[in-house]
Parts: sequence; C-alpha cells; structure tokens
Amino acid sequence: MKKLNLISAPVGIALGLMAFPAIAMEGNIFYGLQLEQFEYRYGDEGEKSAVWDGDAFAGTDELKLRWQSNGEQDLREDSFETLENRLVLQTPISDFFDAKAGVRLDTPTGQDRWYGTVGIAGLAPQWFEVDADLFVSETGDGSARLDIEFEGLLTNHLILTPSLETDIAFSDDREIGIGQGVSKVELGLRLSYDLIDRAVSPYIGVAHERKLGKTADFARDEDEDRDATYVVIGMRLMY
Repeated sequence: MKKLNLISAPVGIALGLMAFPAIAMEGNIFYGLQLEQFEYRYGDEGEKSAVWDGDAFAGTDELKLRWQSNGEQDLREDSFETLENRLVLQTPISDFFDAKAGVRLDTPTGQDRWYGTVGIAGLAPQWFEVDADLFVSETGDGSARLDIEFEGLLTNHLILTPSLETDIAFSDDREIGIGQGVSKVELGLRLSYDLIDRAVSPYIGVAHERKLGKTADFARDEDEDRDATYVVIGMRLMY
C-alpha cells in the first residue's frame, strides 16, 4: 500500500520548482508555485482527508513547463483516494487562453495509470476560470475533465469562490472503477481572506462529491461511498 503524509506532495512540488531555474540557465525565465487548495476535509459521516491541488512552473511568456499535482489522502486509513501528477508544456493561443500538452500519471492505492493529455486553460467571458483536458490512457481509454471556477470579490480581501469539476469517461475502465459517461462531479464553495496580497489566503468552505452512472455502480459493488459532503478548512498559497 502506498502511503504519504500530509505535506510530502506539496513539498515535492516545491523541490521540483527549485530545480527548474537550473535548467533555464539564461534568458527571461519566470517561475512560480501555487497551491489553489491545501486543505483538511471533515465529512458528513466522519471522514477525514487531506486534499491538495497545486502546480509549479518555469519558462517564458511563450512557453512554460508546468508540473501539476493533486490528490486526496484518507487520514483514517492512511491511503490515497486519488493521486495525480501531470507534466505539461503550455503556450498562449489567444489573449486569454493557453494550450497545453503532456503526460499524466495516477498512482493511488491500487492500479496505476499513464495518460497522454492535451487541453486549454484560461479566462472565459465574465472572468470564469476554465481548465478543460482530454486524456488517453495506456489502455486506450479516453476521458475528459472540465474545471470551472469564479472568484467573487466581496471586499478587496474577502473572496467567495464557487467551483465545479466534472469527469467524463468515453469507455469503461473497470480496473480503476471508472464507467462510461459522466463519472464524477464535485461542487465547492470557499470563502477566503487575502492576508498577504494574494500570496497567503486562508479559507473555509464546503465541498460535495458524487459518483454517477456506471462509476457509482462500480463503487457500490466495492462497498465504497458514492457521494459525500465535507466541511473544509485550508490555505491558498502563491509564490
């Protein structure tokens, strides 16, 4: 069984970031680190988990190398629900959107999966942050993911952020418990306060996850939860 403590994944991102400038050597190289979510979740049935979603990047205005990492660790079982890392190249295709392409590796407890990935990310009209990706796994199974987030400024420092994440599978992958169709939806609502500009922002909120269709059927067969609601407390960090 693979195990990870609460901080090892974010620390891994930071160490990767420190290595990026050495690759660049010269030129107008920018680099940074961002943790959009770094939070503790408490579920409606007593579930306790640690969740992170962040990335590190290095590059120029025209081309960046980006490492994205997200995961959820069950603190009661000390095992992963999800663990995903992506390494992508990203380049602008318009004033508001970037294209990206690379590889993704999922290494939760159980079956590992490699994927090729392409996608776009940027700001849609009305300042919605959109991140859309297509994946093809090593077994030939296709899937897609759509993330939408909106930051509503209540004051100059207080921000209310609703979010939506949807996963869609184009075929069954029973080994990892994914069924064809819309497989999972996660809704979130977080209230953050910018302590130090946008660099340090503690937040509280709620999140709801639901597995759908065949994925929910697979989860029921394995006696796993099909939906859960959480109270979350965390920190958004940017460097």
